[in-house]
Amino acid sequence: MISTDIAVIGAGPVGLFAIFEAGLLKMRCHLIDYLPQVGGQLSEIYPKKPIYDIPGYPSVLAQELVDNLMEQAKPFHPSFTLGERIEGLEKRGEADFVLTTNMGTIIEAKVVVIAGGLGCFEPRKPAVENLEQFENGKGVNYMILDPEKYRDQKMVIAGGGDSALDWTIYLAEVCSELTLVHRSESFRGAPDSVAKVMALAESGKINLVLNSNLHAVHGSDKLEHVEIVQNRTMEKSMVEAAHLIPLFGLSPKLGPIEDWNLNISKSAIEVNTDDYSTNIPGIYAIGDINTYTNKLKLILCGFHEAALMSHSAYSYMNPGIKYTMKYTTVNGVSEF
Repeated sequence: MISTDIAVIGAGPVGLFAIFEAGLLKMRCHLIDYLPQVGGQLSEIYPKKPIYDIPGYPSVLAQELVDNLMEQAKPFHPSFTLGERIEGLEKRGEADFVLTTNMGTIIEAKVVVIAGGLGCFEPRKPAVENLEQFENGKGVNYMILDPEKYRDQKMVIAGGGDSALDWTIYLAEVCSELTLVHRSESFRGAPDSVAKVMALAESGKINLVLNSNLHAVHGSDKLEHVEIVQNRTMEKSMVEAAHLIPLFGLSPKLGPIEDWNLNISKSAIEVNTDDYSTNIPGIYAIGDINTYTNKLKLILCGFHEAALMSHSAYSYMNPGIKYTMKYTTVNGVSEF
């Protein structure tokens, strides 16, 4: 069981900045995210995208911003549960919450902050026969959490974006046999990654199947074969594989949050703009997942919300006590 002051659901940029703001007030944060790494959309979808509206940065790459936020949060020693999704939330007593993930991890917190961006990212699943039959540890996965799990295994990756290309390049040296399936002859990823994948195919390090789609998956208790169909001829073929990773992107959804009795409007959580609290005392929502009059979905606005939320959360946890931050200078370096 994990115990913390603030449980932050969502490890995107706003959630990461909340660590810093809460840390200034001596509150500990534990972050939970369904993605296998911090950064949310910035890391998962467009890590190399330039961002132009962060104060002090005329331009900063998305992943660079995430790295800087992690460095800024480091003095406050945050903890993380990644690759898991919050499924249950229970309020016990006046000020304690218990959260449970889909993997059974239990987190106790005095305050809950929902910073899930547009919601919980769920994988886009292809229309493939028997696909769900082989989920949950039976061979079909939509994220790669531990590459070593696939050491000396036969795998099929499907997709044509950066994630599919990058993992193909990496796992070519891990898997005993790797097949990349893509519906077209052109890829959406970085040209350098495309060139590397083509070189791997030419050298025989991977099997590259273009103009084709996944059709079905087969096996007894676990995945054994992936059936592929050629788009033009409709010819079907079977590939032996113990693992299938469809990488067709992620779609945002509120998920279990919809069942937590929060006030929701148009798939966003309604908040009080005094402190970004929700209708449930002790639960806050910051970033793109909340809504209010004149809401702007900007990272900058999420940072502002994180600051006000932190001071309110401190007051919620410590009724009647007003915290005053004291700064000192040691060897020319400011400390708090």
